[in-house]
Amino acid sequence: MQDSPDQLGIIGGGVMAESILSRLLSQGLYRSDQILVSDVSAERLQYLADHYQVRGVADNPLVAISSSILILAIKPQVFDQVAAQLRATTHAFPLVISILAGVSLARLETAFGDTPLVRVMPNTPAQVGAAMTAIALGKQAKVHHQEQVQQLFTAIGEVVTVPESLMDAVTGLSGSGPAFVAMVLEALADGGVAVGLPRSMAAQLALQTLLGTALLVRETGIHPAQLKDQVTSPGGTTIAGVAALEKAGLRGALMDAVQAAYQRSQQLGADR
Repeated sequence: MQDSPDQLGIIGGGVMAESILSRLLSQGLYRSDQILVSDVSAERLQYLADHYQVRGVADNPLVAISSSILILAIKPQVFDQVAAQLRATTHAFPLVISILAGVSLARLETAFGDTPLVRVMPNTPAQVGAAMTAIALGKQAKVHHQEQVQQLFTAIGEVVTVPESLMDAVTGLSGSGPAFVAMVLEALADGGVAVGLPRSMAAQLALQTLLGTALLVRETGIHPAQLKDQVTSPGGTTIAGVAALEKAGLRGALMDAVQAAYQRSQQLGADR
């Protein structure tokens, strides 16, 4: 096992928190006895304890004061309540990581004072270790804090560091993007069914085509436009399909989707 702090605390035991702790355990960055989790649901805590052998408690302050690194994975709506509980401990937190959507570093710093803070935005492929995570550093976060967070979240996928001003843009693209890609995948499979393929076969073909294309771009570094050009023979089938996509406005629709998600992220942040 690589060097790690003595204890990792996670407040909130939802799907993203489970994705993080499961990958940290499977990658050997932590042992189960080094992770302490709290949640409002006793049933959820029991599930995490049974599946991962971590300790689950209903006491948020206990998790906080027992941890060298604290991850906040609660619902944004209860942030003020939980922050008040943690402040009451008067504990000096070595590092607090927030994965709360729409909760700014300024708001975190108001709640936690001079604590080193890092705001993190992972996405749902974290469940299979294929997340895209963006991190933004608070005023008190130093290089070694950045390295700690990168090590943690590399366990669930890739990590980029961005200024906080770009977090809403990250939300619009990689945060909401899995839903957009899922819709493209579903549409491709439906297209296959429409031309006579059995549903299961159409789904398999669509999935592997999408996955294979992404891997090809990643491994070769080829520009997507260049890849598209390689596949489109003069007067062939692919260019006919590309022309239909252009007529339907696929590229514009996807760009609009990212922009709409970005704008909504901005609105939600302003509302809090």
